Amino acid sequence: MEEVIEKLKEIGLNSYEAKVYLALLKKYPATGYEISKIADIPQARAYDTLKSLEAQHIVTSSGDKPVTYSPIKPKDLTKRFKRKIDSTIDFLEKKLPNVKENYSEPIHTIIGRAKIITKAIEIINNARKNIYLEIWSQDYKYIENYLKEAYNRGVEIKIVGYDNFSSNFGTVFRNDTSRMLEHYVGDRFIFMTVDNEEGIFGKIEPKKNVDADALWSKNPEIVYLIKAFIARDMFLIDIEDNFPEQLKYFYGAGLKKLRDKILH
Repeated sequence: MEEVIEKLKEIGLNSYEAKVYLALLKKYPATGYEISKIADIPQARAYDTLKSLEAQHIVTSSGDKPVTYSPIKPKDLTKRFKRKIDSTIDFLEKKLPNVKENYSEPIHTIIGRAKIITKAIEIINNARKNIYLEIWSQDYKYIENYLKEAYNRGVEIKIVGYDNFSSNFGTVFRNDTSRMLEHYVGDRFIFMTVDNEEGIFGKIEPKKNVDADALWSKNPEIVYLIKAFIARDMFLIDIEDNFPEQLKYFYGAGLKKLRDKILH
């Protein structure tokens, strides 16, 4: 019964109002004296509470003497508060965005490899439409099952995979130049967006003696940039796969001339 009282308090009744309403459900019509006994509250508080509930149209009183009280049906009570709560939520959804002009989603820093993986899994579980991901095979194994669950519920998955990467679902763009990239960059990273609504990027396994760190946000500009970065790599990998000899002629094996030009 205490749990029911707490829930009634959550929707707007105070402790005495919740106890009196429940007492009336047990016995009605009832006098204020009877209600105080059933609810185990002082008689004076029972009468004050009954007046309050009557003003809220949650109980009704008789015109007889002694005055007796009856509760409205539980379904009527819950419907009334549901309408009130829904109305309040609708109002807040319309008005809150106007409180602060030009609101932008914050960018959050996540420190530590385990926390980054946990956030990545949370984002994957939120997915409804699509996931764009760029990741190394050593880190992919920790989120593979969650991605497969998303794929099985109809989420489109596109991945840029590094270092002998393989997956039996989704569209995979394998980047076979991981050793050279690791040499230049020195860290393993993760980039991911979900439904164009949230994204995460950062160093999931730094080479230096520092903590892994990543940024997560629902900021649409940040999410757009992460997805654009992943999509650009997909374009380049697909071009490299389809025109290997031409690219080797211009840039050398593994696009070394191009990488030296950009990264040196």
